[in-house]
Amino acid sequence: MKDNVVLRKSFAFAVRIVNLYKFLCTEKKEYVLSKQNLKSATSVGAAIREGVQAESRADFKHKMGIALKEISETIYWLELLKETDFLVKEEFDSLHTDAIEVLKLLTSIIKSTKSNISI
Repeated sequence: MKDNVVLRKSFAFAVRIVNLYKFLCTEKKEYVLSKQNLKSATSVGAAIREGVQAESRADFKHKMGIALKEISETIYWLELLKETDFLVKEEFDSLHTDAIEVLKLLTSIIKSTKSNISI
């Protein structure tokens, strides 16, 4: 099977977020924002994985659109965690860079898929 970059990167990002969630709960005793971040970040890869098994190009585009919305939400939660001092700048910068990379990949995939679909 061909390497699926967005699937691989979204999974690696989700692993980082799961570890962040464990850290925030254990060390910072923060449960609400980190749980929201966990939910949205892990949903990204799940939607991409669903898209890989899509029934049509339109279904694929829809699943990638869901993943794009979830990564955008995740970026919001990361920004909020940073602004409320639960993440230091270095932690935020690293996670934010990874999130933006996934967002750019998804944006490119959606644009490419739109140009190849005639609905």
